[in-house]
Amino acid sequence: MDIQITPRHLSGTVTPPPSKSMAHRLLIAAALGSGISTVRGVAMSQDVEATLRCLTSLGGRWRETAPGTLEITGIGGRRSTPGTALPHLDCGESGSTLRFFLPIALAVAGGGVFTGQGRLMARPQGPYLDLFREKGIFCEQTGGTLTVRGTLEPGEYHLPGNVSSQFFTGLLFALPLLDGPSTIVPTTAVESWDYILMTLDALTGAGVTAAEPHTPGEAFRVCPAAYQPFDRTVEADWSQAAFWYAAIALGSQLELTGLNAFSVQGDMAVVPHFLRLTQPGDREIDVSGIPDLLPPLAVMAAVRSGTTRFVNAARLRMKESDRLETTAALLTALGISAQTGPDFLTVQGGAITGGTVDGANDHRIVMAAAIAATASSSPVTIRGAEAVAKSYPDFWEVYQRLGGVIHVL
Repeated sequence: MDIQITPRHLSGTVTPPPSKSMAHRLLIAAALGSGISTVRGVAMSQDVEATLRCLTSLGGRWRETAPGTLEITGIGGRRSTPGTALPHLDCGESGSTLRFFLPIALAVAGGGVFTGQGRLMARPQGPYLDLFREKGIFCEQTGGTLTVRGTLEPGEYHLPGNVSSQFFTGLLFALPLLDGPSTIVPTTAVESWDYILMTLDALTGAGVTAAEPHTPGEAFRVCPAAYQPFDRTVEADWSQAAFWYAAIALGSQLELTGLNAFSVQGDMAVVPHFLRLTQPGDREIDVSGIPDLLPPLAVMAAVRSGTTRFVNAARLRMKESDRLETTAALLTALGISAQTGPDFLTVQGGAITGGTVDGANDHRIVMAAAIAATASSSPVTIRGAEAVAKSYPDFWEVYQRLGGVIHVL
């Protein structure tokens, strides 16, 4: 779907959707438990639907008892009978789903056959594949299919911390299901630490404790535990709130509600960065721990007085798009000077002049373009506007309710 936006500032009250990152974690914790758990406030985005498909493939069951309220019947951590055919897990385009379920499938089903869409199967899985081979676990990627087969055993697991925290989360979910204690040893500094805190929060809510390291080089310590049923509500998503903060920075009059000021979500860092970017002068922002914030922060940078440099951003090249390049292309298409390097993006503030943006099948690029359009001097066309369904299915409905003017081409 291609759309054209007539520039107009937004106004009104908006509650960001429930956190996709937290929904993944709560649904998985519920599926690994015994009995029935309730997870409230779930937004049925494409990524969340991928996680529901995968937990179903492993034997979990779910039903929607009210809008946004899911009842999950867990598998009790049971393991499949030897010789049973490997389950097929369709991860859609969700990197979280794939990386969370790879070790979980080994722990509960002896492995699995994983497929995905878009760029998913091209995204780095090396930390797992190296680790699995070291442990004698079969793993093979052929085209768009990744097969793992074997037994996950208690022991010591070494992972680099500078690729993705999702690898740590997958092991933190899987290792409590084993028969003995295990450790996860970071071999480098861990980036996106706050996402791991979200995982630990989900584990704690399900009665599982994993001791986190407090000094560099120290390991996560995980002991066998049974996941317990629970009743929890998914809080609002700070990474999606960031787009509305960007709209405010560009002149819209919005009130944001429903956000948890004491959240463990690292993306609430949008607030101090928003305050910094509303002041003139040159700025440098390290996005190693907040990669999802780059597109909305770059839009804020586009209209400010000064140069903004986003650094430690190499991981953004392996998102739904090469998000360093697609963010730069978005800004350039709308008349803003932007340059990229191997791990940085530099934005020179100016005036948004309108143009055509390729959404690159990336939900965050599309939403960033929509927000940039609110301060444009002429209409903005967005190619592939349907990509928002990956994380924010009703984004366009909310955008129009706040006064945005959209024409479907």
